[in-house]
Parts: sequence; C-alpha cells; structure tokens
Amino acid sequence: MSIRVQVLSEPLIEYSDGTTGFEPRVDLSRVPVRDFAPTPKQATVIPLGLVCVEGEQDKVAGFIQKLAGFLHSLESNPERFRDFPGSQRVFQCRFELEPSFLRTISVMEYERAAATPDNVRFDEMLNLFAGRVESLFLDSRPGVVLVVLPDAEGELAIINPRLSAAESQVLRQKQQEDESQLSLFAPEPDEQKILADLNVQAEELLYRQFYRALKARCMSAYNAVPIQVLREHTYNEDFAKQSLGTRAWHLSVALYYKSGHTPWRPHGLPKNSCYIGISFHYLKRRSGDIVYASLAQAFSNEVEPFILKGAAIPSNQVHNRQPYLTEDQAKGLAHQILQSYRILSGLSPTRIVLHKTSRYTTSEEAGFKEGFAEIPYVDLVWLVPTGFRLLKTGPEGVWRGTLCTVGDKDHYLFTTGYVGRWKEYPGPHIPAPLQIGAIGNSNILARAREILELTKINWNSSDGLARFPITLSFARRVGQIMTEMGEEQQPNPSYRFYM
Repeated sequence: MSIRVQVLSEPLIEYSDGTTGFEPRVDLSRVPVRDFAPTPKQATVIPLGLVCVEGEQDKVAGFIQKLAGFLHSLESNPERFRDFPGSQRVFQCRFELEPSFLRTISVMEYERAAATPDNVRFDEMLNLFAGRVESLFLDSRPGVVLVVLPDAEGELAIINPRLSAAESQVLRQKQQEDESQLSLFAPEPDEQKILADLNVQAEELLYRQFYRALKARCMSAYNAVPIQVLREHTYNEDFAKQSLGTRAWHLSVALYYKSGHTPWRPHGLPKNSCYIGISFHYLKRRSGDIVYASLAQAFSNEVEPFILKGAAIPSNQVHNRQPYLTEDQAKGLAHQILQSYRILSGLSPTRIVLHKTSRYTTSEEAGFKEGFAEIPYVDLVWLVPTGFRLLKTGPEGVWRGTLCTVGDKDHYLFTTGYVGRWKEYPGPHIPAPLQIGAIGNSNILARAREILELTKINWNSSDGLARFPITLSFARRVGQIMTEMGEEQQPNPSYRFYM
C-alpha cells in the first residue's frame, strides 16, 4: 500500500487595500485595515453598549479605553503572541462606551435572583440580562453590546424543563453513546471536546445553558445588534489568563467584525463561489417529539456569511448512526441556499462546494445534484473525525497543512500541527487530522487547499487559523442556540450574532 505525504503551503489572507499576508497580528501591525466594500466605510468611533451588575462598569470602561493604545503581549513566544498596536492604528478607529448605552443591574436585583433555585434562577437571570440588552435596540443603538456575566451565570446550566422524564433518559443514553463513540477516535479529553463539534450531541438539547439562551433571545428581538459576552478574566487583571495585548487582539477583532466590518478574507478563492456547511442538531418540537434540525452555514467572498434552517428530520432517520436528508429535503435546502445567495448578491453562484461531517447518502447526493442542477460546478465534500495519526521524526512534529494519502482514496488533512512561522505546535496533544473525501472525480488536492483556506476565517480570534473551515467551525454553536428557539422560528441569518 502506497503512502504519499505532502505539505500544502499556508494560505494567504487578503485585506481591502489589496495587500496579503499569513497572519492578522503581523499584517495589521504594519498596514491599518479598511473595511471591504465598494466604498469602504471606515468608522472612526465604534459605539459600544454595556450591560453589567452594578460596580463592574468602571473596570470594563478602563479596559476598553486601553484598547486604543499600544499594549504588550507577554507570552513566552513573541513570534506567535504579538504586541497590540492599538485599535486606532490597526482599525483606524476606537471603541467607545457611550454613557447613554449603559444598563446596570442593581446588586439587590441580582442577589435576589441568585438566591432562587437553579431552575427559577435561570429564567430570572435571563429576564434581567436580556431585558437590559433589549432596551438598547432602539433607533439610536450601539454597534455591539458588551454583556458582563458573573462566573455563576457564565457556567449556569439546567436540565431542559421542556423534556419529559422519558425524553431526558433517552438523551442521557445518547450522550453516553456519543462519549463512547468519540473515545474511539480521541483518548484525550481535550481532543474529545474538539471532535465533538463535528457530531450531533445529545447535550445540546438535554441542558439549557445560560450563555446560549441569552444569545438566542437577544438575536431574536426586533432591531437586534450582536452581543459580546465578557467574563472577568478578560477585563480584570487579577483574573486574567492571557496578557493584556493578547486579550486586546482577540476582543478587538471580534468587536470590529460584530459591529459590521470585515477585517480580512481568504485570498485566491474562485470568484462567485459559495461554500456551505451542512450540519444536524437536536430539536424539541412543540407537538412533543424530538427530531433533528438540519442547518446550512454558507460563506462566500461576495456576500456576508449566512445561516439557514432546513427541514426537520425524524429521530429514526439515521444512517451509520448519523442523521441524513432525503432526496426532497436535500433538494429543498439547495433551493433555499440559492435563493438566499441571489437575494444577498443579486447573482447566482457559478460554483457550489458543500462540506458535510458525514459521508453523503445516495439520497443526499441525488437531492443536492438536482437542487443545484443549474450551477455549472458542484462539489460534495465530506470531512469526518478519524483515529489516524502521523508521527514525524525531529522536534517539529507534523506540520499544519500536511496532506497524507493512503492508497488511492484515503486522504487525511492536518488543519492543526506545527506552525513554522511560530516555531511551535499550538496544541496539547498529537495533531489529529480530518479524513476528507468527495463524490465523483473531484480534485482532492484542490479541495484540501480550499479547506485550509477556509480555516483562516475565524473573526472571533486574531490567530488567523483554526481547526475547522468556517463552513463548519461554528456549526455546533449555531445548533445549541437553535435549541432555544421555537419550532417555527427562523434563526437570525447573520453570522455575526453567533460568534
């Protein structure tokens, strides 16, 4: 059996002035970013709202003020952790807490709600925080609302009260099966958590988590703006886990994007191509039964990333333990995707690439091909967890971008691994690849390069790389938030709300 190993070059990202680079923290330190638009809209001030328990506002305000200027990153690897030059140099703007956009919760209110049993406390706290956030959704409103969650609420989770005892028991059994399945691929707990993001998880519906309930409620309100949850370790030096400069980089990139701007995008992706991630999540119907919900996360350089809710799928509609779409369901989702793309861009895509976290069934293949029949080029690609590992002699280990082909049809892409420009592997355990494949005669090398390019897009971080492509990287987070929404409720389509 033949084994072929090649290392793909690190993809470039591009900025609106036409410059390219490999890493935002390096590139943005040299050339200030401008927004992607026919006429770039450059904000000199991005107004922020703030919701917090009384007494925290001054600490947060002090931290936000620091973002305008130079801040050191003091981690041990200066090649990876760069100093933050300040938002005025990086983004040509400053983030500003507007006094009129401040909403506080009195200590008395907070303590009264905190003293109730967890199931009551959950809803009491949700009303307190969401009510304050929603009061900012007026004609004059901030670009982003900062929500400071105390640790107790940041970790708050309760058994979903909408489930019957029998349903809870079934989901607990499924959760145990999920954990057992993952253990086949990844013996290390950290790796299990990462790989869980690619699989349907019973935990999504079994528990209500305060963080995602707050996001779901706020994004569903009229005239909503994105929220950015802050924990004390971000703005309070006494609890910080990273240096001030590193925290500033990550938060500033997220705030800049959430406020309506795009700091960078992939370089070299074919024009007018739409990349879509297909995922599945548990959903509790009002009628009583538990089903799977299908979702599509779409990305293109020509339109804003968007999210669509597909068909609800019976819980017994599974193949090899994974839910799947019937031919009609796949065709219907394809039509939804095309309609949304046309509305956003005014054009039809010339190319569609689907990413799915399990292999395509014959019904899915037929449905997507029929639904996208008018599109000249369609690639159906799958990316799945695997127990495959590759060991390399020497201190560097397997490089990110390594593509290993075993025989003629088994392909393993390492989206994590040793990063040459950082001179380190930014991970706790042996790098784990994704097994990738495609329907028909698709060029696997080209698909692997595209996947690697799409891992460069994570505007929730300044790293400039991620384990999963943007089509799948937030799939589980979207699914978790969807469990908080009603059966007939459509998700907010904007990607900015889910970060």
